[in-house]
Amino acid sequence: MKYFLLVLALMFSSSAVAQDFQPIFNGKDLSGWTIHGTEKWYVEDGELVCESGPDMEYGYLTTDRTYKDFILTLDFKQESNGNSGVFIRSSVEGIKVSGWQVEVAPPGSHTGGIYESYGRGWLKQPAPEDEKALKTGEWNRLRIRVEGDQVITWLNDEVMVDLTDEKIGDATGSIALQIHSATEGNEVKVRWKNLRVKVLE
Repeated sequence: MKYFLLVLALMFSSSAVAQDFQPIFNGKDLSGWTIHGTEKWYVEDGELVCESGPDMEYGYLTTDRTYKDFILTLDFKQESNGNSGVFIRSSVEGIKVSGWQVEVAPPGSHTGGIYESYGRGWLKQPAPEDEKALKTGEWNRLRIRVEGDQVITWLNDEVMVDLTDEKIGDATGSIALQIHSATEGNEVKVRWKNLRVKVLE
């Protein structure tokens, strides 16, 4: 009887946790998001796709809502050149971004690391042995926890970096997906799905 009650309690507990996470992409259109730049953002087969456009410049897709402390989970699959990223506590003017990027990039290019654009550059990169968690050409699960001064990232359930930074702690902003600039013949294409956020209070 005790075992049955324990299992039941765990089931309700898991359900409550799952209900705390809310989808921020509806799988149908870009409602709740804003495009910055000329690069392509569209929905295909229930997935969000970013792809190099005519200018092959940087592009961003930002949430209309801003977030301070949260946990974000999402799946991504890199096609062609998969150089992209997820910005936290960010803002965009034109195609210039302020904020911090959790890198999504080809093998050996520090996926899960944290980079400050137009600022200090790399703040923390994963250890070389941890970068092996990236599955080339397959779906990968990225998890980002942002609370106060601390940012922790996981790739396929492996911790990539754990960073504490006062400047990040002072900021509030959008969640943003990035598409990197490209050259002809080396265009960027990345697919995203299952984007969910849990706000920490």
